[in-house]
Amino acid sequence: MPGENLSRDEARERAALLSVDGYEVSLDVRSAVGEAQGEGPRTFRSVTTIRFRCNEPGASSFADLVAPSVTAVSLNGRDLDPSEVFDGSRIALEDLAADNELVVDAQCAYSRTGEGLHRFVDPEDGEVYLYTQYEPADSRRVFANFEQPDLKAPFRFEVRAPEEWTVWSNGAGERREEGRAALPQKGGGGRRAGGVWRFAETKPISTYITCVVAGPYHYVTDSYERVFEDGTRLEIPLGALCRKGLAPHFDADDVFLITKQGFDFFHDHFDFPYPFGKYDQAFVPEYNLGAMENPGMVTFREEYIFRGKVTRASYEGRANTILHEMAHMWFGDLVTMEWWDDLWLKESFADFMGAFANVGATRFKDAWITFANRRKAWAYRADQLPSTHPITADIRDLEDAKLNFDGITYAKGASALKQLVAYVGQDAFLEGARRYFKRHAYGNTRLGDLLSVLEETSGRDMAAWARSWLQTAGVNSLTPQVLLSGAGTVDELAVVQEAAESHPELRPHRVAVGLYRRTAEGSLERYARAEVDVEGPRTVVAELAGAEAPELVLVNDDDLTYCKTRFDDTSLATLREHLGSVTDPLARALCWSALWNMTRDALLPARDFAALVLRFAGRESDIGVLQMLHAWTGSALVHYAAPEWRQTGGRLLAEGALRELRDAAPGSEQQLAWARFFASVAAEEADLALLRGLLEGTEKIDGLDVDQELRWTFLAPLAAHGAADEGVLAAELARDDTASGKRHQVRCLASRPSEAVKAQAWAQVVESDALSNALVEATIAGFAQPSQRELLAPYTEKYFAAIERVWAERSIQIGMDVVRGLFPSLRDSRDTLEATDAWLSAHEDAAPALRRLVLEARDDLARALRAQACDGASGGR
Repeated sequence: MPGENLSRDEARERAALLSVDGYEVSLDVRSAVGEAQGEGPRTFRSVTTIRFRCNEPGASSFADLVAPSVTAVSLNGRDLDPSEVFDGSRIALEDLAADNELVVDAQCAYSRTGEGLHRFVDPEDGEVYLYTQYEPADSRRVFANFEQPDLKAPFRFEVRAPEEWTVWSNGAGERREEGRAALPQKGGGGRRAGGVWRFAETKPISTYITCVVAGPYHYVTDSYERVFEDGTRLEIPLGALCRKGLAPHFDADDVFLITKQGFDFFHDHFDFPYPFGKYDQAFVPEYNLGAMENPGMVTFREEYIFRGKVTRASYEGRANTILHEMAHMWFGDLVTMEWWDDLWLKESFADFMGAFANVGATRFKDAWITFANRRKAWAYRADQLPSTHPITADIRDLEDAKLNFDGITYAKGASALKQLVAYVGQDAFLEGARRYFKRHAYGNTRLGDLLSVLEETSGRDMAAWARSWLQTAGVNSLTPQVLLSGAGTVDELAVVQEAAESHPELRPHRVAVGLYRRTAEGSLERYARAEVDVEGPRTVVAELAGAEAPELVLVNDDDLTYCKTRFDDTSLATLREHLGSVTDPLARALCWSALWNMTRDALLPARDFAALVLRFAGRESDIGVLQMLHAWTGSALVHYAAPEWRQTGGRLLAEGALRELRDAAPGSEQQLAWARFFASVAAEEADLALLRGLLEGTEKIDGLDVDQELRWTFLAPLAAHGAADEGVLAAELARDDTASGKRHQVRCLASRPSEAVKAQAWAQVVESDALSNALVEATIAGFAQPSQRELLAPYTEKYFAAIERVWAERSIQIGMDVVRGLFPSLRDSRDTLEATDAWLSAHEDAAPALRRLVLEARDDLARALRAQACDGASGGR
């Protein structure tokens, strides 16, 4: 990996020297089918022609290409010796002219890690499917280029594919057979046999958002039409595709519905018509990300096609992702950051717009609740790690960039934008966006370009806001301080702001402070609210003086800002007894989020959080919040509970989950959520016997449909506790002989409580690169089981002995999966912490990205030990 890195300084130097006029890329992927030829990786032919200018004739530079071999290189008609100019990741270019043409003929490798051109063989029918994934810098694995976001250019793609295939790219495509006329296919693809596919030239775009998808995909079409006020008519051909095996489950109509609602919303608010022609959306196998915003050819992980019953939260999550990627057509594709320092200029905006459009355009009107409860939890965790960074980050190279697709860049940045909307007003914010698109269309920007338009539209000085919110790291805590008068009213209410010593910035916060009391019917409802600008360590909320004494004070009511919310003693006591009585779903979600942050910060014992969930989660109306509570409670039991209480806590959670499962309305999504949670905490023989009975049909719970996905959910704990052997899992795979079934089986196989099983799983992931990215992920997920802490003891030493080699030899995606996923977090003791510190001390010269991953894992472990001490000190409460 280090030889493939590109530094920011190198990128700036190259951008100052070169400008690119266009690419012509010809790929021959017919080798994807049939037997591989010879030893080494399976390869395909890639021929690239790049036309570019150099403003210092005679200067030298380089092009990027990661490939097993290069057949020929020609620069301005001169044939260059590939062995002299190509080093495996770069092609040296010397004595450049003012106008240049580079032609590179290479053999590039198909990927099994989801980076570059990924090749997937469907175990169900043997069909081969291809797709590309590049961000931040993997297009160089498919064609020669200048791999940095600010060297934009138009692209023309040509792809030779097996006869029975269809091929898609960013532009609309047509199929030609050698010596025959073109056969146009509406929307860039069609049902006819393949051959040579040629695609329309794109607008100027960055290399990382070019795309090719090829194979016997199931393809559905529709169209979007819009007539604007000036009479201009826009028609966008729509397409949606997935593997043939998933076609029976593919609800393309709902995908198209959200897509059309999104286009209406963004056209209404952005005043810039969608600029990239067609709009295909491909749901592809073994995908590393949630989705990718390739203009005209968006790719998604195929898990967004639901094989079994899921809750409304899953459909909301898919809609959010569809809208997030659509927002990128403007924030990221039309206008792109200059370098990865300003990654937030696209990801923060898309994350904000996903929720904003979901609420404004679709049936998911509670999307801000999901944002407050789920997305912000991701941000709060990332912002308290030692690797925390400003939203506008310091990205030195591509490895830094890869790791900065994190909760800060996405969810904290989106939270800052939500705060900005409250600060400048929605109208000024959206007008700033409109000017930003028109001013910088098809170009690249930095932070200052955005701030300048927002200053124009809002009349506010954005420099101070940017310094506090975008250029500093860390999360503030806001705590209410209430002084009551003798008459039982508020004498003074203040908001106290604190920051960590490592990141002491106290930011300006626009917050709403809500006061809550119980009604005669017993519900907790807000009776007073004030918005205030919190500045410095203490801010008095004068508007609430004289109000009736509250039972609960909720700072950051309505979730206007990004902060950790704390409670005064009275409010915390109220929540312990009446949390389920908070009637407003957003306020209730914010209370749950605050309590979870307190648990992570060792301010609330893990067993107390679990007790609150058992007492009140059954009354939770928002299914997304309920599922988040289940995930948090599972983490609390595994990582934050005192070791001596874990068995008791697990039994209490299983009993409570089963009670809620049986009490839930038959066939409801709450019933499904509690069934999944029950399976995740089941450990006692009686609980495992119930799961086995539900699988075999000897047990029934009214309304619970044990479909194939739920069957695997129930098999997971049986395998982990030794109650489902290899034969049982093989029989289940025979029942579900699909790609999804294979991933489930691999995870369950690795989870069995056996020394031999763990040794085999370790060898498959660490010592071999035979598994695809999806099966690496499944094996890692099965390897580390909370009930097998002693069985995993030998792997602490093995982990630290292996990670530097793994990082050097494997792709960055697999390296990240191994280093994060196999860290011995379940060996949660001071010994593991000391072993981590010893490795860090002995490897100060290790790759910075690798050290960052280990430092993050160490911080999580230290946090867990503090929380366990807090839980243990709470005694029997």
